[in-house]
Amino acid sequence: MTIQHQFSLKKYNTFGIEAKAHEFVAVQTVAELKKVLSENQDKPKFILGGGSNMLLTQDIEALVIHVDLKGKRILQEDEDFVWVESMAGENWHEFVLWTIDQNFGGLENMSLIPGNVGTTPVQNIGAYGVEIKDTFVSCDAVHIATQQTKTFTKEECRFGYRESIFKQEAKDQYVITSVVFKLTKRNHHIHIAYGDITQELESQNVVTPTLKDVSNAVIAIRQRKLPNPAVLGNSGSFFKNPVISKQQFETVQQQYSDIKFYEVSPTEVKVPAGWLIEQAGYKGFRRGDAGVHKNQALVLVNYGQATGQEILALAKEVQQAVFDKYGIAIEAEVNVI
Repeated sequence: MTIQHQFSLKKYNTFGIEAKAHEFVAVQTVAELKKVLSENQDKPKFILGGGSNMLLTQDIEALVIHVDLKGKRILQEDEDFVWVESMAGENWHEFVLWTIDQNFGGLENMSLIPGNVGTTPVQNIGAYGVEIKDTFVSCDAVHIATQQTKTFTKEECRFGYRESIFKQEAKDQYVITSVVFKLTKRNHHIHIAYGDITQELESQNVVTPTLKDVSNAVIAIRQRKLPNPAVLGNSGSFFKNPVISKQQFETVQQQYSDIKFYEVSPTEVKVPAGWLIEQAGYKGFRRGDAGVHKNQALVLVNYGQATGQEILALAKEVQQAVFDKYGIAIEAEVNVI
């Protein structure tokens, strides 16, 4: 556990942006994490997980602490459910595949989402009609200032659409070290109504889908639409799908009758940001090495040597174009550093 100086973060962010950490250290146990926090209380700190949900626009003039805590275990189970704890540094997709191999249901729709387990509650990540909050029980987190461990219940996390307490009141105050999920052992709830899952299963001649079938369908869809960060730098969905009032939606719909939408409540509608960006003419758009992916307009990509500032400038241009055309504001889902 050695602190390194002027450390390159290019391999530690999925955009593949070249930026340096003033200081860098990786911790592999909770004890190491607490020791580093205790011994460096006077330094500014930056907590780094899988690097999948951030855009680096500058060097980080702080002590970057890479959370590399590994391990998973079954805490308890009964005939219907199992409570599984995963350490924060576990790769999310690998953890999802492990649960499926155990025939534990609940996470299969979120297959192939980049990143680590520890960051999933921060964003309340979700895909194809399922979110973390649906199976989340609790998470343990270390308070940065006091090094005390606190357990956050589902209610205390205050989950919303890509929101949690860790992006609001508790922002930059805690390091999540482990997460507990409650998963099904039988009578699994198979969610296939959202997106293209039903069509994908039909194309594979699957009539009665298993957890593995759903996961495979999601993986196939994502691989068609989304670039592999190991091949083409990206951070998955760069923008949130905007949720607007039905009144605002109906106004827009009068002018654009083909606008896509999902009802989320009696008074609110979710509009696919990818569709808005595509209609604004930016799908497949490229300026230098910063671009909008050709298959999924929600995804901004680094074709090789783009800087974080160049990708951010493109993101702002896309946001403005969508707002100018539809009057709908789209927000970045990715953390801009």
